[in-house]
Amino acid sequence: MTPSFAKVCPSRQFFARSAEKWTLLAIVALADGSERFCALRRRLDGVTQKMLTQTLRKLEADGLVHREPFDEMPLRVEYSLTDRGADLLPHIRALKVWAEVNYPEG
Repeated sequence: MTPSFAKVCPSRQFFARSAEKWTLLAIVALADGSERFCALRRRLDGVTQKMLTQTLRKLEADGLVHREPFDEMPLRVEYSLTDRGADLLPHIRALKVWAEVNYPEG
């Protein structure tokens, strides 16, 4: 049996997370560098504040996104890709291009 098909394979967590609606789009949205939460929310048309917060927290827990709070008033927080997230980015971009070509006006 291929390891990723095994019930106990750690890669299953990645596949489950990547299947969540906003995960891949959030990673691509961070491709150009750090973004503030509000800028990410505007960029990801249709995401709610709650869903974006949950998505970013999960990506941070998975080691794909870094959260940087700044001691300012009002509080400023920026998100960026970690090295692990940046390593994943070309694969996600390839999926994005494939989807845009194969589902152009869906």
